[in-house]
Amino acid sequence: MNLDLFGKNALVCGSSKGIGKAAAIQLASLGANVTLVARSVDKMSAVIKEMDMDISKGQDHDFLMADFTDSKELVKRVRGLSLKRPYHILVNNTGGPAGGPILDADPDAFMQAYHNHVICSHLLSQLLVPGMKRANYGRIINIISISVKTPIVGLGVSNTTRGAMASWSKTMASELGPHGITVNNVLPGFTNTERLKDLYGPKAAAAGQSYDEYMAELAETIPAKRIGEPMEVGAAVAFLASPVAGYINGVNLPVDGGRVPSM
Repeated sequence: MNLDLFGKNALVCGSSKGIGKAAAIQLASLGANVTLVARSVDKMSAVIKEMDMDISKGQDHDFLMADFTDSKELVKRVRGLSLKRPYHILVNNTGGPAGGPILDADPDAFMQAYHNHVICSHLLSQLLVPGMKRANYGRIINIISISVKTPIVGLGVSNTTRGAMASWSKTMASELGPHGITVNNVLPGFTNTERLKDLYGPKAAAAGQSYDEYMAELAETIPAKRIGEPMEVGAAVAFLASPVAGYINGVNLPVDGGRVPSM
């Protein structure tokens, strides 16, 4: 089974922590040259130290400091990178919007979430797809959410934005398939990240429970009976980025321990 990514260049967004970090580490383990994109230089420097790097095969990693709230600056910096080397793999990933009922959401929250997720993913794809076409090899992988299949209570803005990302991705998959480029979505379920703590820590407190107690009860609602780990989601990303996954295109792949009830 050909999982070899040596000689392939990957740009991984939101990769200073959580699922983005895990995806970067897993891609590096298959041989990819990984460029991390996030806001914290210190955190990205630490992540690179955790990544496999086979110097004998020319493997190397770097990072780019960027903030997705400033798309013009993001485009400027990534364009500079793309002029130096082609990128074969793009992992679109950024932090989710604040939780809350959809009717309580300020319209600006929708605009900001749409910008950070859909618009920035679109702009990055516009920059990197020409290089993928020339190489006849491309993988665009979007970290979204199981809310694409089952909206999550209390995440109104996120549910809306994730659905838009899924539609954008499916359209891209159809257009880019003839060029050896696949576009797929990875849908994490409950995963042990800071985002999960931010969303469910307050719920645990409101229920008079510790976070661990609340998570233990939540885990019982999952067929796997546990919360997922970022590296498990990262492994799915790395697989979809590999040559062996070349005929998988336009899918929404839940990595959720079986939680989503739909087909």
